[in-house]
Amino acid sequence: MLDTGAPRRAPSPEADDHVEPLMPFPLDPARLRAVRRRRPTPPDVRHHRIAATALFAVAGAVFGSWASRIPDVAAGAGAGATALGLALLCISLGALGGMQLTGALCARLGPGLAGVAAAIAACAALTLPGLTGSIPALAVALLVFGAATGTLNVAANAIGVQVEAAAHRPVLPSLHAGFSFGGLAGAAAGGAAAAVASPAVHLLVVGTLGVLATAAVAPVLLAADEEQAPDRDDPQPRSVPRGLVVLLGVIAGCTAFGEGAVTDWGALHLQEVGAAPALAAAGYAGFSLAMGCARLAGNRLVHALGPTRVVTGGALLATAGGLVVASAPDVGAVLAGFALMGLGLANVFPIAIARAGAHGGAGGVALASTVGYTGLLGGPPLLGIVAEAVGLHVAFATVAALAAVAAALAVPAFGGAAHVLTTARAAAHTALHRHTAQLGVLHAQLSTT
Repeated sequence: MLDTGAPRRAPSPEADDHVEPLMPFPLDPARLRAVRRRRPTPPDVRHHRIAATALFAVAGAVFGSWASRIPDVAAGAGAGATALGLALLCISLGALGGMQLTGALCARLGPGLAGVAAAIAACAALTLPGLTGSIPALAVALLVFGAATGTLNVAANAIGVQVEAAAHRPVLPSLHAGFSFGGLAGAAAGGAAAAVASPAVHLLVVGTLGVLATAAVAPVLLAADEEQAPDRDDPQPRSVPRGLVVLLGVIAGCTAFGEGAVTDWGALHLQEVGAAPALAAAGYAGFSLAMGCARLAGNRLVHALGPTRVVTGGALLATAGGLVVASAPDVGAVLAGFALMGLGLANVFPIAIARAGAHGGAGGVALASTVGYTGLLGGPPLLGIVAEAVGLHVAFATVAALAAVAAALAVPAFGGAAHVLTTARAAAHTALHRHTAQLGVLHAQLSTT
């Protein structure tokens, strides 16, 4: 055979040892870590909403379980009305401290990671009050519990605004329904457990179940954070209209005052009017059931009536319920009053927080939530002080009064303020265009002369 081409190179053993690498880059540890840090597939809106609802439900179950065992925990610590009110103040102080940090945590780590960590911390802190046997120990336990639950509440609302932004429609009322039904389940289980288990055992079981539920939805919440990670790497400061956001927070706080009153004092008030312990625990359960049902319809109500009417009408209904609770000596009437309060208060808080998020983003959510939860957490200690002086009947009249204040503030916050702001902007743009046109005409006249 003739060799007409270039000589072929015979394969050598050395060539067999040289194999081209299959990887497009060297296998160094830094690149491998970069591969492992690749963002997971972001969740769709449906799964994100389910995970957020579950987190709200965990928060509600934790709070409802605590509310159902307050009389037992107070009796174990030897706390009267004034001492219990001061101990409950520690929840407020701890929560407000945690809330001050939550906005920065959500911006730095993402709402999902902040919410998951806070939920685990809240479930762990729930076990502490049941282990106390003195008022100082109870105060310390409630300080830790308040810090964890306050952080969880703000982070959960930030997640809710995150879901609303992805869904392009109001969803916060229905997410808060998860909190209400979680509270209902926690209170109902607490009423049943009161006859067979100590607060320590009951709250430990609830905390364990809450951690397991949080772990189940954590991957979805963390994946949603990763989807927005580039925005957090290069944050752009956003101007927050503090006046309007604070006003929305005040509305939320006025109505949250009523929710905190029923949570911490509803069972004791029902016992004072003659209810058995199990029926007294059912008072908060009925309140949560009414609130949860109203929140399930909240999205449709806002679409049909608008936020101003929903907030105003709900606050007025809560005012009527508070007056019934404050004046009725009968157990059935008090339970009906709690149900009216639940129906009325249901959508005020989530609508106010959603509007704050629309105006101010995550900063608006944190600011309005902090102001709003001041009513939820600061109301029970104030109510305890008033109750010591004039009794729980009269103390519950403050709930009706603050709900009426929220109704009065709804028009300027949801209608008037937004309308004035829009009108002012439109007038400014019109004036700017008019002056620009006049300058153009003057310039043309000067050019011709």
